Amino acid sequence: MLKVTFKTADAGEIWELEGKLSGDWVKELDRCWKEHQSRPAVPLQVHMKAVSYIDATGKLLLAEMYGHGVDIRGGGCMTNAVVDEITRDSANRS
Repeated sequence: MLKVTFKTADAGEIWELEGKLSGDWVKELDRCWKEHQSRPAVPLQVHMKAVSYIDATGKLLLAEMYGHGVDIRGGGCMTNAVVDEITRDSANRS
């Protein structure tokens, strides 16, 4: 299960993720993100401090989001490692 809490802040939107980012939940996050892309002037931050698992498809989606300017933040050892991997891979491609 994945829970997404949407918050509005002065600097844009913050999405707080809780649970597992895998399987159908990746598709749901992708759907939410595609809807958000219709408002490109609104910066987006994704906070994953309460995410317990991310599968390969979830990592790919996060990397795609990061590549489109989304600020992705971890919160624990596993999510911080995923964020580090995404940012490192993105820097290597540049």
